[in-house]
Amino acid sequence: MLPRRKLGTQGLEVSALGLGCMGMSQSYGAGDDTESIATIHHALELGCDFFDTAEVYGPFINEELLGRALKGRRDKAIIATKFGFKIEGGKNVGQDSRPEHIRDVAEASMKRLGTDHIDLFYQHRVDQAVPMEDVAGAVGELVREGKVRFFGLSEAGIANIRRAHAVHPVSALQSEYSLWERNLEPEIIPFLREAGIGLVPFSPLGRGFLTGTAKPAEDYPENDFRRRDPRFQGENFEANMKAAGVVRAIATEKHAEPGQIALAWLLHRGDGIVPIPGTKRRTYLEENIAAAEITLSAADMARIDSALPPEAISGPRYTPQMMATIDR
Repeated sequence: MLPRRKLGTQGLEVSALGLGCMGMSQSYGAGDDTESIATIHHALELGCDFFDTAEVYGPFINEELLGRALKGRRDKAIIATKFGFKIEGGKNVGQDSRPEHIRDVAEASMKRLGTDHIDLFYQHRVDQAVPMEDVAGAVGELVREGKVRFFGLSEAGIANIRRAHAVHPVSALQSEYSLWERNLEPEIIPFLREAGIGLVPFSPLGRGFLTGTAKPAEDYPENDFRRRDPRFQGENFEANMKAAGVVRAIATEKHAEPGQIALAWLLHRGDGIVPIPGTKRRTYLEENIAAAEITLSAADMARIDSALPPEAISGPRYTPQMMATIDR
């Protein structure tokens, strides 16, 4: 069974690894609801109880899927979902974190999830048109009403985390963080530790580079996010596959899979870090959860850090359009 970890200082406690559910419904090829639901059920059997979704995934269908999977099992799960986008005609048409919209999203998400409360409610992206104090205040009201248990932010910068935290405690920041993407290390992670805020890294396996399964962009179907990811393009792809080779080499020495080394590295970065690798297959779920049993020595950690520094990665993290939504 997975050990437990605390996110923040408000009482939120979850399994040391969570399950990112987005790819069950979008961005990573065709879905398979039957296998996805079986994967969610198996996660609970293995002690993984922290499930991550959002209204915009689909939109809506990922929350509905998770709700079906957790029917009769809700008391065994901790659900994180997100607000912050305006969805019209089944499409994301922009941001909307107005307090009245936050409330509407919470009600709609609870209905889709089949629950009377959301355990962790994140603002999906900082909305520059709405003061962060108003956002935190709106979530704080939902907490007082018992509809939300804990407040989180996603891809927020230090200034907005401070502003939110001053109004209502922030329990967790969700952001991309892995051996593949380490932009949080200079400032964000030290600040989170100082403020007592947990970190929930998404894409902890570098979208396949850290597992050794990545393919060039053109080999993915049109509905796969990686087809447009700059790090999968041309010379970037070749350089990045070479850089990730060090993880594969260490995995061989440890008699482990490369992705397990990447997850173990994250788990060794601090007790307040809970990665949420995404998968829709029970086989990969089992492999990911087994990473919690891998011990890396200080020498192992130093070797990995020196062998795969941030400058070894080729290409920007996102397209310019997507980078514009990141608050830093």
